[in-house]
Amino acid sequence: MNCNRKNKYEFERKQECKATSRYKRFFLMIAFTCMLSFVMTGCSNAKGDHTGEIKNTADTNQLSIVTTIFPPYDFARELTQGEAELKMLLKPGTEMHSYEPTPQDMIAIQNCDVFIYVGGESDAWVDECLESIEGERKVIKLLDCVEPVEEELVEGMEAEEAEETEESEAEEKEFDEHVWTSPKNAILIVSKMARVFSEAEPQKADTYQERSKAYCEKLSELDQAFTDVTENAKHHALIFGDRFPLRYFADAYNLDYYAAFPGCSSDTEASASTIAFLIKKVKEEQIPVVFKIELSNGQTAECIAEDTGSEVKTFYTCHNLTKEEFEANKTYLDFMRENLQSLKQALN
Repeated sequence: MNCNRKNKYEFERKQECKATSRYKRFFLMIAFTCMLSFVMTGCSNAKGDHTGEIKNTADTNQLSIVTTIFPPYDFARELTQGEAELKMLLKPGTEMHSYEPTPQDMIAIQNCDVFIYVGGESDAWVDECLESIEGERKVIKLLDCVEPVEEELVEGMEAEEAEETEESEAEEKEFDEHVWTSPKNAILIVSKMARVFSEAEPQKADTYQERSKAYCEKLSELDQAFTDVTENAKHHALIFGDRFPLRYFADAYNLDYYAAFPGCSSDTEASASTIAFLIKKVKEEQIPVVFKIELSNGQTAECIAEDTGSEVKTFYTCHNLTKEEFEANKTYLDFMRENLQSLKQALN
């Protein structure tokens, strides 16, 4: 793929994401207007927990924390250790990019003490939500916790077609929102969360800082383990027969990557030319593993593996988990340690 074609694909993909976001925001604003009267009446004492149920917490002094997705939910779980009310809006087993808030979610956000969201196109509804509800709460935006990078379209990736307009050309840059995929970034996010929790509960500030330090040490050990594997690897390229929402991970460990789709793509079936390109890469570099991500049908990866003799393995992006994994209390560290073992096999 030449550079002009790559740039054209990258531009088209960004316009598609923006158009979809504008479409969703239009209808969400209508929905918020209808929800608001319901949210504001009779629900001031209701706060949510991670099961998605609403319960009365008027008589409790526990910190109430609401997150949109799994990583900050799990980080909060580590920092609070059962001493706070936690709720994750995204139901286990569902895709973060297709999530839309419910009236119950609005109630939970209105009544929480701390609200944590990503800040990318997948939750562009948040700004309208926060403007529409009453009350005060501390807000953490994950994209503000790290140094964000722009979305990237690499050689071989498919881009969804989008109409070019003068308006879209003038719009601001789009950043990759999957910031938690790098343990280095996870440390920054956890540290920020601990500071905000300490501000919300000053009497427990020392406790939050101690827990943050202990957890960040585990994340640092994980980071070093990934560094050791990648620095001494035979291969330095990853093949994903799937979307690739792991830009921050690849950048952190100087890995090249080839994938069927960008991280926020809604496509699930790759074209014959894309599959052929990835098959060629696997054969050229003699790569033993083709990855898919969790909650994916894995069809493209299976097709590549069938033609190359490589093995299909799951690389966990950690954006969400299955209901069974959630009920088993699987953690970010659990998934990343599984990624570590898969990476050892893929790069050697």
